[in-house]
Amino acid sequence: MSKSGLRLSAAVLTTLIIVVGITAFDHLPSSVRAQIDSERSALASAPNQVRAAQETVGRELQAEPALFHSIPAAAQWPGRFQQASDELQSARGDIDDLTRLEKNGHRSDQQRALALLSHERNLRTAALNQASAVQTEAAHWLDRKQHLPAEVQQMERSYQAIHGFDFAPLTAVVEKAETDWPEKKADLSARLADVTGVVPRSDALWQSTAEARREATGGNVSGLDYGALLSAADELNTSAAALPQKSEQLKALTGQLYDSWDKVLVDMETRGIGSARAYDQKIRTVRTHLGATTSDEKWVDVSPATYDAMRNDLGMAIEHKPTGKYDSEAEHVAQPAGFAYMAPPAQGSNQYGYWEHRDGQSFWVWYGQYALLRDLLFNHSYRPLPRGEWEDYHDWHSRGQTYYGRDAEAGAPKYGSNGTATQERYSGSTYAHSGGFRDSPYASKSGSFRDSPYASRSAREPEADHSGRLFGSHGSEPHVAPRSEPHFHPAPRSMPRSFGGGRRFGRH
Repeated sequence: MSKSGLRLSAAVLTTLIIVVGITAFDHLPSSVRAQIDSERSALASAPNQVRAAQETVGRELQAEPALFHSIPAAAQWPGRFQQASDELQSARGDIDDLTRLEKNGHRSDQQRALALLSHERNLRTAALNQASAVQTEAAHWLDRKQHLPAEVQQMERSYQAIHGFDFAPLTAVVEKAETDWPEKKADLSARLADVTGVVPRSDALWQSTAEARREATGGNVSGLDYGALLSAADELNTSAAALPQKSEQLKALTGQLYDSWDKVLVDMETRGIGSARAYDQKIRTVRTHLGATTSDEKWVDVSPATYDAMRNDLGMAIEHKPTGKYDSEAEHVAQPAGFAYMAPPAQGSNQYGYWEHRDGQSFWVWYGQYALLRDLLFNHSYRPLPRGEWEDYHDWHSRGQTYYGRDAEAGAPKYGSNGTATQERYSGSTYAHSGGFRDSPYASKSGSFRDSPYASRSAREPEADHSGRLFGSHGSEPHVAPRSEPHFHPAPRSMPRSFGGGRRFGRH
């Protein structure tokens, strides 16, 4: 053979050796193959475990036909065992696929193999759990049959507990709420009837099981309807245990009618980059109960979707719950904080304030006892609201839409992240310090709203007083809004705050 032929043969041989070497290593990782072996062994023993549980329950059904014939759940047990067997059959299909991958698969098949392993493992576990649950239920009923006298004694204790329960405090609370909030009367009456109705229901159960209880106590169980007796015992025991809790829940529900609360978005921040980027909101919860106002502020982590959905709502009440409503009836359409507390102009006034008429115009004035509520909602920078603006808000709100207002002088929104009032009220926020207002379409490229062609004349004057002011039924002394936390903080935390008058606020 010529030298060139030898060189060609050597090259071909070398190539074949390389290909064979690569092929030898191109299979599923050993860790995945080990998992397949483990699951194959576990699945092989699973049918025997299900069969053993089914045979045990079958023997118990044959030994106690009177007991299990009267228990409705027992009729479902054969179907549940069949379901377990079907799940194991599906798991065997996964193992067959895994065996083929184990033999012919490549390293690139690793993710598919892991997915099959997870699916097979879930099916096998579910089948075994199903069989074990049926076996446990059957044993439970057998144990209760063997202790019938004790079951009857507990049944009597539950019946006496129901009859000894004092409904008077609950009834008084509900009746007062019905008087204070007539529109809730029908609902509250129905809820109270559901709680107090446990007494006649327990009486009916007690009377219907009188003969069965005598037989069970005396040991004469021939022909006894175990299912009816034990089911009645379960209902009585459950009702007695739940009665105090249901009573307290209804008291708490009526208490919600006397509270108003708002969740105000007072700051926003993004931290980190890429996949480590975090989105935070600072929520001020303002709660008023019978005229007393409390507040709590805390940073919360939110999803990117939630952050984006509320990106335009800085300074807005993102949730509002008025008095006379349950917490579950809270409004979730963002609205300018504080507007919801103002009375319709035709009404003239409410418990929070009144419309004052002067110089041919009407402005909303807060009563002194709600000055703290006003300051918290308007971030210490309330300007008397003209009637026309409230009517515009009411029109948008009645359609379920967010009202951002309009600053006619600036030609820009007034509320929300792009609002002129918001940029003044929240100028000390982390959002402002991080350049959030620069992103507003109404802000100048330099980042200063004062330089924007949309800014008002007073905003463009560098020497002007841009601090927040308090307005109400008395005076208008300047008041500088407190600055928020520094921009850099290791992680958002709840920040209890105190406002004036020696009041204390924290987590509610």
